[in-house]
Amino acid sequence: MTTPTRPATPAPAPARTTPRLGALVEDVREAVGRGLPPDLTAYLVAERLAPFLGASDLLTDEQREGDPGRYRQHVLHAEQDGSFSVVALVWLPGQRTPVHDHVSWCVTGVHEGEESERRYRLVPDGTGSRLVATEDVVNPQGAVCGFAPPGDIHRVCNAGAATAISIHVYGADIARLGTSVRRVYAAPDGEQWH
Repeated sequence: MTTPTRPATPAPAPARTTPRLGALVEDVREAVGRGLPPDLTAYLVAERLAPFLGASDLLTDEQREGDPGRYRQHVLHAEQDGSFSVVALVWLPGQRTPVHDHVSWCVTGVHEGEESERRYRLVPDGTGSRLVATEDVVNPQGAVCGFAPPGDIHRVCNAGAATAISIHVYGADIARLGTSVRRVYAAPDGEQWH
């Protein structure tokens, strides 16, 4: 008597990686593997990311797709040991984040288009603290910046008329966590921004 066999469960399809993205992952792996403090790691990763920005063969067509409802996150790579992730964020015109901070150090680079950013700091205010805007920045294609908590509170917006794409490298497993956002803050009362 034979017993029916069940079909094998198909293995999940691996994320499509272009050769250029593979080279970026190798460069980031080398920088992260040095085991330096978060701020120095972010600095090294920023140096590694900059030369890849704007390369037409970095992302696949699918990794460049936006979402009309909100900015879209494409996890491009998550290191097996959870030490870093590479993510593409696609911003259609007018899309923005809330004011937020991050779960880990992060490096961002504008791959295409332009992003507007407002940076904040928390200042003591009697029994608590309040957000104060410290800087407004327009990040053009090729701009790179790095953050390490606790100085990583900001909001980002595509204030332009074209799609913007940025590449983010985080010192955490974003595929597992689902997001790089640690906390969302209420914008300061009466703040007008884009």
